[in-house]
Amino acid sequence: MLTKKQLDLLEFIHKRVQRDGVPPSFDEMKEALQLRSKSGIHRLITALEERGYIRRLAHRARAIEITRLPETLETGGKTGFSPRVIDGDLPDSRPSAAISMDNSVPALELPLLGRIAAGIPIEAIEDGQSHVAVPGGMVAGRGKHYALEVKGDSMINAGINNGDVVIIRETSSADNGDIVVAQVDGYEATLKRFRRSGDMIALEAANPAYETRLLREGQVKVQGKLVGLIRTY
Repeated sequence: MLTKKQLDLLEFIHKRVQRDGVPPSFDEMKEALQLRSKSGIHRLITALEERGYIRRLAHRARAIEITRLPETLETGGKTGFSPRVIDGDLPDSRPSAAISMDNSVPALELPLLGRIAAGIPIEAIEDGQSHVAVPGGMVAGRGKHYALEVKGDSMINAGINNGDVVIIRETSSADNGDIVVAQVDGYEATLKRFRRSGDMIALEAANPAYETRLLREGQVKVQGKLVGLIRTY
């Protein structure tokens, strides 16, 4: 049996990974649970590990694998939850972002199509000859996948930094809250969070230094959704 705080933390981590494709930072966990210090988060994580809901991986700072969910967190009886490894080798002041899936799945090579703006506009996606190796589990599921190098810091609070390589599943549709590759006015490609309201589309940054862009539906073409991220240290 979990305490309310333990359940709240497990639910918060699970929902953020499912929604954003990246986990919350310890600071975000602390704020979400209204705790005064991160030491309380560490105690809750230890308790969840002792009860078998998470597993901390050796030799990685704050690396956590969610191994199971209580029935109260299962959505509509669905059983599609699969563990994700949260690689947290970053300072607490910055969200951890690198996610790998099932390491038993062979690695795959994806085309690195170019650069994507997470800041000021840059060139649209251009086909390239480079490739990047990614864990096979990261691209599990239907559809084509490709990789893009991030330029800019507008998504930094979602754990996406300048120089990261994002893994994108090709699609022309998106749900509210998805992080997407969006082409604006037929030429500018950008990585932003997608929101729809009527016939208007909002492309939201994850950095208060950048304003949300509100565009007509016809100006925005979704080209893919974020499914993974690779970071080189």
